Amino acid sequence: MTPYNDWGVKLSRGRQLLSYLTIPEYFARTVERFPDRAAVGNTKDHPGEPDKISFNELDRLSARLAVGLAKFGIKKGDRVAIMSRPRVRFAAATLGILRLGGWMVPLDPTLAKPEAETLLEKSGAKMVFAPGELFDRLPKDGPTLIDLDDRERTPFSSLLQDGVPPAVEISEDDIALLVYTSGTTGNSKGVLLSHRNITADVEACIAVMPITEQDVFLTIAPWHHILGLTVSLFLPLYTGAFTLYTDEYRAISKFLAKYGVTVFIGVPKLYHAMYEKLMNQVRTGLLGRVMLALAPKLVGNKVKESLTGGKLRFFVSGSAPLDPKVSRGFRRLGIGLLEGYGLTETSPVVSFCDPFSPKGGSVGRPLPGIEVKLINTRPDGVGELLVRGPTVMQGYYQNEAATREVIDPDGWFHTGDLAFIDDDGEIFLKGRAKNVIVLESGKNVYPEEIEWELSRIPYVEEVLVRGEEEQGHEVVKVIIYPNRARLEADGHLEDAHEVIWQEIKRRQLRLAPHKRIRRKSDVILVDTPFPKTSTMDIKRHLYRGGNGIPDA
Repeated sequence: MTPYNDWGVKLSRGRQLLSYLTIPEYFARTVERFPDRAAVGNTKDHPGEPDKISFNELDRLSARLAVGLAKFGIKKGDRVAIMSRPRVRFAAATLGILRLGGWMVPLDPTLAKPEAETLLEKSGAKMVFAPGELFDRLPKDGPTLIDLDDRERTPFSSLLQDGVPPAVEISEDDIALLVYTSGTTGNSKGVLLSHRNITADVEACIAVMPITEQDVFLTIAPWHHILGLTVSLFLPLYTGAFTLYTDEYRAISKFLAKYGVTVFIGVPKLYHAMYEKLMNQVRTGLLGRVMLALAPKLVGNKVKESLTGGKLRFFVSGSAPLDPKVSRGFRRLGIGLLEGYGLTETSPVVSFCDPFSPKGGSVGRPLPGIEVKLINTRPDGVGELLVRGPTVMQGYYQNEAATREVIDPDGWFHTGDLAFIDDDGEIFLKGRAKNVIVLESGKNVYPEEIEWELSRIPYVEEVLVRGEEEQGHEVVKVIIYPNRARLEADGHLEDAHEVIWQEIKRRQLRLAPHKRIRRKSDVILVDTPFPKTSTMDIKRHLYRGGNGIPDA
């Protein structure tokens, strides 16, 4: 029997060899269909930049930018970075780069200077779009810096040239994005995503999550993150929907109401806080408690009416696991909450559940055209999740060895994630086989990044970073085997913990804030060296890393 999902869309389990539009091609089609509809908006004021821009205006702006970029020497295959929070000019720069056949390289605007410099060097970027306030974190010699705010160096507006962009032949198999999975000096990997990858993922999402030009997106998922980039930029550009971004958590309610948002994209940390606040408000009075018990959907309708005038269709959650209690709680109120699963290497969405699924913890079935399977399955049915389909990356940039490690000869991408698949074909994530630590905010922390920095502290002999669950949330902890000889020589053997903590605080300023150790109590000193393999690698599997493995 051919399985169907909750939207009644047939799910293909076979490999598909389909033809896909490039991103510039489908954007041109959207411009033709909805020229005057709003495309992208700003929730913050940027002088010289419109609060919102129509598809036709965005097309003209990106075309003028492409003319200027071409005159600057940008051509097919060149890497151009964007280090900024989402805004109108971010969207225009992305489209301008892509219509020339360039590779857009999105960078986290919170990266520390060494991290940004490393990624720019690795990518070979010829140019960087960024607000002038970030220029002190970018190399003075190297890529040309373009100020999105028109205040420093080469202003964005100076690239806006009249004329017709050069005709560039772009194939669906050409690279569109170079997305880095981490920002450390030694371990960053650049994920190569083609136009086919992105378009295939967008079309698969739309097949089971009907989005139209009537929809209004509000996201807190930034566009340097592949979730935000695909779901809240490329998907609306395909369908004709209007999209906005905010990083002002306190203003979310205001923006939901102001713009009549129909789809809100957030992360578990936010939904956990929203649900807790909502429940506290409802339960403060007798009437609220009675309504919640007897007519929860009436409570939910009032919430939706107060938030968006009743226009809200559903919430979208991604980037980290969502507490099943929260997803079930929202759905009981009649507020749809769609939880998905994906990785940068899969463009990113692999699956998502029905917004009103009764199964808490499910991330749904794989999208049409995407296959999944488990290997090394344990007796409890949990195994490593593998993914295959048109959304799987082209490989890691200039790293064939790493590519071969994760994509086998049959095209299966080994996710490193542990999962269970039920009889309905729905995926339940059970942990991570890889070392990556996923914070409640949805940001990834790669232990090797922190270890590399902390290993340069003279008082640190060996170091291991791990994730540990505290009060239901993943936190970053570090275990250190100290250099006792150096501590003793400097007279710090008695106050070793405090001295090492102070050195850590100083050293980790080179890392983005979410990668830093938060508390002295998260620094654990051990008396013996770590157990190692024959190649002198620490046996991480002996230590809990957020995947349920007991401590050594």
